[in-house]
Amino acid sequence: MKSFVALAVSLTSSLVLAASAQTIAPAAQSTAPTKVAVIAFQAAIAQSNEGQREIGDLQKKFDPKRQELKTRSAELDSLAKQLQSQESTLSDAERTSRTKTIGTKKKDFERDAQDAENDYTTAMRGVFDTLGPKVYEVLVSYAKQQGYTLVLDMSQEQNPVLYAGDSTNITQAVVDAYNVKSGVPAAKAPTDKSAPPAH
Repeated sequence: MKSFVALAVSLTSSLVLAASAQTIAPAAQSTAPTKVAVIAFQAAIAQSNEGQREIGDLQKKFDPKRQELKTRSAELDSLAKQLQSQESTLSDAERTSRTKTIGTKKKDFERDAQDAENDYTTAMRGVFDTLGPKVYEVLVSYAKQQGYTLVLDMSQEQNPVLYAGDSTNITQAVVDAYNVKSGVPAAKAPTDKSAPPAH
């Protein structure tokens, strides 16, 4: 139950959309400065008007289930406390029966809570999957209009680059620099298809 509620809070909390730009040293092949911006992309989706509407509708849809789980959780707590307070006066058979009943109710509750959390997560992911491309399209347009050449997503750890202008891509420059340092010449293109590949 706690994880279900925590997920709802974490996915819909009002995060501050932090965006800033800075000028860094120009690339070797360009005289124009590189403008870098950052964005909390998921927060931008959630804070958009459409995002707030969709998330609000989703919360309303899942609220009855959340209330049901809350009630069942309270019932389980009450049964457990009741068993604990009466344990010394109960017969072994009655104690065993109540313990079994509580165990069964707890398993059912945990299964239903997990199912509800999975359903909520799937539905929330659907919202972000639907709105994400729309927000991204605006992001790219805005970045181009404002002259940003690199946009980093603060909410992504693995791959924070959402948009990069050509001048920010230094892959070829690094390859060229490495080739000079290593001294290994470029492989000659084979003269015909039957020629073995160069090593």
